[in-house]
Amino acid sequence: MNDRMLRLYPAGYRSAYGEEIVDVHREMTADLPRAARLRADADLAAHALRVRLGLDSASRGGRFFAVAAPFTLAATAVSNGLVLTRWYAGLVISPAPAWTQLSHTDLPVALHLMFSLSVCVGAIVALTGRWVLGVAAAVCGLLGTAVQGVLDAPLAQGGGMTSAVTLLAAAVVLACPVDRRPGKGLSGAAAAVAGIGWFPVVVADTGAFGVTTDYGVWPMLVLAVAGAALALRRQSSGAREIGAVAVASTPLAVAALAGAGPDLWPLIGMLLVLSLSAALGTCAIAARRRR
Repeated sequence: MNDRMLRLYPAGYRSAYGEEIVDVHREMTADLPRAARLRADADLAAHALRVRLGLDSASRGGRFFAVAAPFTLAATAVSNGLVLTRWYAGLVISPAPAWTQLSHTDLPVALHLMFSLSVCVGAIVALTGRWVLGVAAAVCGLLGTAVQGVLDAPLAQGGGMTSAVTLLAAAVVLACPVDRRPGKGLSGAAAAVAGIGWFPVVVADTGAFGVTTDYGVWPMLVLAVAGAALALRRQSSGAREIGAVAVASTPLAVAALAGAGPDLWPLIGMLLVLSLSAALGTCAIAARRRR
């Protein structure tokens, strides 16, 4: 380990823990082959960057993103899952044979569906215990969608805004500290949010309940309730949990705005009510905590 790598840490952190970092790193990499040593160096550099950005597991930012990451995966799974199910519904409803439709699918559309599938599969894999593998697949899908949002705005609804929030979602997921990856409880809660947020919208799209649209607010409502429930269970002030689900809901909010077309006022009103409810919920949780 050279001094240049140690300088990646902030000066205060380096002066307090620098010798310990050097000794532990030297001991861990002493007998490793070159490839493994390079991986260890990369891990150390990543940790130094997290400390410098305030995203290590001991910082407030790290604890915040540890909560936001699984719910962001859930939100992206919902939005991309709706893309896939609505495409499949169109495939089934069309009078043309399915194979004919598939064989005439444009390459950009096929790529868009593949990116959405990658996000959904990645989220499922990550939230069921294979975090690194799942995050890799989900982030690849998110980055692909972000590129399409710039190059082919009509395909990825929202265009540049979709690209921005998709990149934000990828950054939130990657910002989760390595030693604060969600456990079974938090992953299970995020997976439940994804299922509850996705399935009723799919049922509503079929017209089974005589409902044509929820203006895209239902999944965000599910996220807000999940954040409040998590804060109550942890007996915290609620600011971190509700803030985390607010960040996680940005892909859903942009998708709702892009799909609303000219009829924006009902959606804006619902978003304002949802935001006010979340703020009141945070205040109520804080008041209960002070009792």
